[in-house]
Amino acid sequence: MSAERETLSIIIPAYNEAGNIRRMAQALRETMTREKISAAVYFVDDGSRDGTWEAIAAAAENWDMVRGVRFSRNFGKEAAIFAGLEAAVGDCCAVMDCDMQHPVQALVRMYRLWEQGFEVVEGVKEDRGRENFLYKSMSAIFYKLMSAAVKMDMSRASDFKLLDRKAVDALVALPERSTFFRALSGWVGYRTASVGFRVQERAEGESKWTTMGLIKYAVNSIVSFTTKPLYLVMGMGMLFLILAVIQGIECLVTYATHRAVEGFTTVILIELIIGSIVMLSLGIIGGYVAKIYEEVKGRHRYVVSSTIGLPSRRERDHDAL
Repeated sequence: MSAERETLSIIIPAYNEAGNIRRMAQALRETMTREKISAAVYFVDDGSRDGTWEAIAAAAENWDMVRGVRFSRNFGKEAAIFAGLEAAVGDCCAVMDCDMQHPVQALVRMYRLWEQGFEVVEGVKEDRGRENFLYKSMSAIFYKLMSAAVKMDMSRASDFKLLDRKAVDALVALPERSTFFRALSGWVGYRTASVGFRVQERAEGESKWTTMGLIKYAVNSIVSFTTKPLYLVMGMGMLFLILAVIQGIECLVTYATHRAVEGFTTVILIELIIGSIVMLSLGIIGGYVAKIYEEVKGRHRYVVSSTIGLPSRRERDHDAL
């Protein structure tokens, strides 16, 4: 396989996953060899603080189809995914997690569907694994909003996907810096299929996501992909305008009939509610202004400090001539 041109590029973001690199590379090598699929694996080290990069280098020595991209610091999973997509040269590209929760055999089924002509193959969770009640509740709200934005069911969506080269090129060409890969793969369109899989237990280590990290990721994903929260603000404004008109008519009627206007508590509660809505609305608008500010600056999604198995900038420039 080493002499063949890679058909399948497998992108694997890794953050403090030193214990899983060798296991993941070995599982992919055995499966790709058995299935006779010409593949290369692109590990993207997202600024890990453990021995992840050393583990990637060791895997590259044992299998020459292992590639490595190392960030100068932690830029986040979205940046790692796009770094892998930009570096990959295969006819199709797959994205998997490094913790072995995405089964390798499901990747083979995705590849076979691509051979049949499907250009986007989505990995769909048949179950979400072990999650606490609060996490499930917040996820349900998040995915309901995202489903409405992308006009597809996002409740069982994942980053486990396989994309044809034309879909990859369309994503990489997007000028935006704030991205939500899980939804963008459906946004690009093309002929789509899905493969169900059961979320596996982590092979080693613990999830790097914290509760605040997940909340921040959800907010950033919603703001970067859909403007529906802004329309929600407009809807709340119209609702309170209607309520204000009704309340105003009631006050005029009581004044005209010379009845005492009581209800100090009601007035205070209304002011508190309106004040809360105003502050929430300003927060939503401020989130979009912040994203505009980030996009206008035009900074790179990530900074690469070193690579393994990839051509240098000078070699790429020479090949382009």
